Amino acid sequence: MNSFILKQRLKCSRLRAQGEPMTRRVFLKAMAATALAAGFFVQVQAQNAVPANKVFRFVPHANLAVLDPIWTTAYVTRNHGYMIYDTLFSEDAKGKIQPQMVQSHSTSKDGKVWTFKLRSGLAFHDGKPVTSEDVAASLKRWSTRDTMGGVLFGFVDKLETPDANTFRMVLKEPCAIVLEALGKASSNVPFIMPARIAATPGTEQIKEHIGSGPFIFKPDEFKPGSVAVYERNTKYVPRSEAPSGLAGGRPVNFDRVEWVIIRDPQTQFNAIVAGEVDMIEQPSFEQYETLKKTAGVKIDDFAPSGFQYIMRFNHIHPPFNNPKIRQAAMLAVGQQAFINTQVGVPELGRLCRSIYPCSSAFADQTNPNFTGVANPAKARELLKEAGYNGTPIVMMRPTDLSAITKLPLVAKQQLEAAGFKVDLQQMDWASLVARRAKKDPPNQGGWNMFFTTWSAGDIDSPLTSAMLNTKGATGWFGWQDEPRIEELKAKFARAQDASERKKIASAIQSIVFETASYVPLGEYRNPTVLRNNVSGLLQTPGIPVMWGLAKR
Repeated sequence: MNSFILKQRLKCSRLRAQGEPMTRRVFLKAMAATALAAGFFVQVQAQNAVPANKVFRFVPHANLAVLDPIWTTAYVTRNHGYMIYDTLFSEDAKGKIQPQMVQSHSTSKDGKVWTFKLRSGLAFHDGKPVTSEDVAASLKRWSTRDTMGGVLFGFVDKLETPDANTFRMVLKEPCAIVLEALGKASSNVPFIMPARIAATPGTEQIKEHIGSGPFIFKPDEFKPGSVAVYERNTKYVPRSEAPSGLAGGRPVNFDRVEWVIIRDPQTQFNAIVAGEVDMIEQPSFEQYETLKKTAGVKIDDFAPSGFQYIMRFNHIHPPFNNPKIRQAAMLAVGQQAFINTQVGVPELGRLCRSIYPCSSAFADQTNPNFTGVANPAKARELLKEAGYNGTPIVMMRPTDLSAITKLPLVAKQQLEAAGFKVDLQQMDWASLVARRAKKDPPNQGGWNMFFTTWSAGDIDSPLTSAMLNTKGATGWFGWQDEPRIEELKAKFARAQDASERKKIASAIQSIVFETASYVPLGEYRNPTVLRNNVSGLLQTPGIPVMWGLAKR
């Protein structure tokens, strides 16, 4: 039985048990909702004439609204990309870059020419072979919107395609990040798509969603806010190596995968307990202890390196176009309150005063400009010095993303204690993702501040962190214009020595805190929950993948 149906029936039963009158209106409303849900699931099941163990139902952490993998850094879009697209290289369980679509590669003695050979038999879902022209077009488009891609292509002189299975990257000077960039695991990922689709400018969203990956997206069954459907790509030939992280073989054991959009945490819980869904990507923290004790389900963690919360400013509109006011906001907030309120489970949250994960090679908690402890008195002094006029800050809060929905509430309280006025505007995550891309003034549909979360793998390097794309209008949401960071990123890309990279990474962090680019709010883990009959969950850099999984 569908969880929504179950929920409506339980509602009616509860009213009867409590002695409350079951009015005709209440009954009809509940039954109408039940009928609609039942009709929908009958429709899905009718389309799904395959054995139960060949269908996998997955509850993503957010609604899938944007399908273009480079259009947004939203993780739900990235995860959708991994379903249908393939990558040239991938990151294994130890963080090492391994070939994926690439069969072999070589480098010239001077380090300026990289030659890549594609695996044989690669084909898109429309039946056409994957060629070097597709690769070149896909990489060019990706580079226009991705932080690391932009840095890499700053070194690229030209891309050559001497034959259908060979492409060359000719550099202006040697670059140390070629394989790192091509194997970039998270947002934005250099997915490969047909050249005709990749010809779409990065300023426009693609209209077709065709890849060469293990699953085929079913646009005719896509119902935004309800369900996204993927079918097994029967012509996909995985690599022969065993799966490891995102690398190696990608064996598919399901004929059909359904992403079921369920926003309410309790409804999610009911669905997994009833066996109506097989996996919930991010169950609410409040249910963590209960789920550990619930029969029929198990807790697992595909992202043991964890995540980081951040608070992001809009740098182009008042008041946060003033660096002193951004610094005041940074001083006003303290990490402990965010971890306590949002996570609330001691074993899952921790403080970290670095913009890089505290478990990573570039972690640095020594910067004096950021303590992670709220200092409202100092914040008030800076606000007065900066001439803050009391204009309300438009703060966006997602109501349907349980992993971060409490962060704005904590921030509002802390900022107001320091003298800010806050206009808290609530919306679903999909609406927030769309709105944060707008450069309109806050009082005309824009924004001043939002909150998000990043997997450790996304922010463990200056070149992978989207927040460090500081190219102004073409940079990441918030649009900071900071040439010093861009210069240091290019220097980082040239650096071969680990100690030199460490120094550059710390120098970048110093500028981040000096200018209050954004504020790290602490780290956490958010384990997933699966039915007991599911096995084969792979550990990745925070990405739930559907290959390797099996269901008894």
